[in-house]
Amino acid sequence: MPFLSLIGREKELFTHDVEQGEARLRDIVSTSRFLVLGGAGSIGQSVTKEIFKRNPAKLHVVDISENNLVELVRDIRSSFGYIPGDFRTFALDIGSVEYDAFFKADGGYDYILNLSALKHVRSEKDPYTLMRMVDVNIFNTDKTLQQAIEAGARKYFCVSTDKAANPVNMMGASKRIMEMFLMRRSMQMNISTARFANVAFSDGSLLHGFNQRLEKRQPIVAPNDVRRYFVTPKESGELCLMSCIFGDNRDIFFPKLSEELHLISFADIAVKYLAEKGFEPVVCSDEDEARELAKTLPEQGKWPCLFTSSDTTGEKDFEEFFTDQETLDMARFENLGIIKNEASFDEQLLAEFEERITAMKRVLGWSKQDLVDLFHRMIPDFGHKETGKYLDSKM
Repeated sequence: MPFLSLIGREKELFTHDVEQGEARLRDIVSTSRFLVLGGAGSIGQSVTKEIFKRNPAKLHVVDISENNLVELVRDIRSSFGYIPGDFRTFALDIGSVEYDAFFKADGGYDYILNLSALKHVRSEKDPYTLMRMVDVNIFNTDKTLQQAIEAGARKYFCVSTDKAANPVNMMGASKRIMEMFLMRRSMQMNISTARFANVAFSDGSLLHGFNQRLEKRQPIVAPNDVRRYFVTPKESGELCLMSCIFGDNRDIFFPKLSEELHLISFADIAVKYLAEKGFEPVVCSDEDEARELAKTLPEQGKWPCLFTSSDTTGEKDFEEFFTDQETLDMARFENLGIIKNEASFDEQLLAEFEERITAMKRVLGWSKQDLVDLFHRMIPDFGHKETGKYLDSKM
């Protein structure tokens, strides 16, 4: 799949910066031990491959999905082959006691990269999935970071999101709160992170869904009023590795905006995607028409599409990688910007957050509003947008 042309670009973003740092990257990776958590997701797989191809001394990958781990290994063996170092995968939930036992038995890692996350805006549709988002995005991060400190790791990296800058949805806000917990732990070890754009055709994304719709002979649906920045899977892996290896303590890396990285709508990508597949889009007026035309149009070299305006909870009108209050280093790299952070956090507020979440779990009862209110306590200017509609109610 020619990712670049579909997202309206001709060249990769980070080629110059990666090439400039390649010798040092290879030297550090080849003599270091890596643990990648959430390594079988789209970004995790990309990061794992970037590490693997530079011949690490040790590379262990943990993910809750055994099927995705199998595909990761098949992909690596088919693309790169083998390395002398210790490469293994483990199908574990990092929130579990089994993971704790695994880490206790080994724990010998220089770099720990955490790519695990609940990333979908739609995950805030019910209070139970939302609580799991809190666990995965915040508490699992804090737990594995504490374990890294105790084991004497050199560096901890985890991925944030552009949606953490002035968040309007609970996913972005959970990542912003995660960054607060990171700042607290940064007093004990070096951490770095990254905020970046949508990863084109990442697992579970709308663009990835285009592949599924064609395979299942179903209409393609996309918003025509939502424009986003996109990076390729390879670029996401490069960005994470560059931040992990070269980031100073508390640095947040992000892609610089340029003529190469520009906003594009999902509907525009859908049209480019169908053209690449040899189909002409036919714009439908509603879901029923789109479903009906899916039975006949493909034989004519056409595909039914439904392009609509967005009216669901949590959609941000625009994307940004940093806020006006953050300090930037835009000179170190050509296409990578860096947010420079002081260790700014409110210990009492973080403790209150932990206590209130624990209290909710203890009684096995909480509402979405309970969590929204707590998030507002953590982020006073949190601009949560609640419309009462969620993506699961649309085709």
